[in-house]
Amino acid sequence: MSIYLDKQSKVIVQGITGREGAFHTARMLAYGTNIVGGVTPGKGGTTAESGKPVFNTVREAVQATGATHSIIFVPPPFAADALYEAHAAGIKLAVCITEGIPAHDMLKVVATTPGMRIIGPNCPGLITPGESLVGIMPGHVFTPGSVGVISRSGTLTYEIVDMLSRAGLGQSTCVGIGGDPIIGTTFVDCLRAFSQDEKTKAIVLCGEIGGSDEEDAAAFIGEHLRNTPVVAFIGGRSAPAGKRLGHAGAIISGNTGTPESKVKAFQAVHVPVADKPSDIAALLKQRLELVGAR
Repeated sequence: MSIYLDKQSKVIVQGITGREGAFHTARMLAYGTNIVGGVTPGKGGTTAESGKPVFNTVREAVQATGATHSIIFVPPPFAADALYEAHAAGIKLAVCITEGIPAHDMLKVVATTPGMRIIGPNCPGLITPGESLVGIMPGHVFTPGSVGVISRSGTLTYEIVDMLSRAGLGQSTCVGIGGDPIIGTTFVDCLRAFSQDEKTKAIVLCGEIGGSDEEDAAAFIGEHLRNTPVVAFIGGRSAPAGKRLGHAGAIISGNTGTPESKVKAFQAVHVPVADKPSDIAALLKQRLELVGAR
């Protein structure tokens, strides 16, 4: 199995009858994702536009379908409860697309849902190219291969992956971890999973200003992935201090979260940092050639 997701993964959609849930369910099914049902309280026993059964609760959906994965299209005031419900029902991995969940709510969710991996919130989801898509990513730009991609940005992920695919660098798994200050899965979590994945031979890491996740990732790479080709990119390097850039977590505060500290951390462990997204494919090819020549 690829990290976190493969074509056998049974997925339910929390909020399947809403506008966004219905739209993206159709796209995920078209990609080949094994969606087995959905949840909308009060609409149990009906059938969604996609033809999938609708249940009143996640527990009912899991009992009827054996689902292990969930994707959440629920408004911000109710998204934390949706995550709690998924955890109580035994879901192993939940992708939370919702943007605008209060950080305090997510702090409690992350601390009280052991055993369930959360991707997001405020994320585009994840994809194992050619097998399964659980999220809102444009599946057509992804190509099966051996490059793992981890990103805090949704749209930058698509841009970078498109250029990797055009350069003949297919992807093993791509994870959009989300841009909020409190998220369920970090760069280090993904790097640890990729380090144990036989399919993944190289990694692209797309970070942003704000927080210390990139510095933590650099430290992990230096200790555990010295022989793996890794290339990084840091978005928002021209943003002024104190100004939030797009994502709630992309803000420089004092000396914390600066692009300089992130670039310096990667360079210290010999990870090249691309000046612009269009440089990433060429840098990665150089790293792969260097490893192949050893």
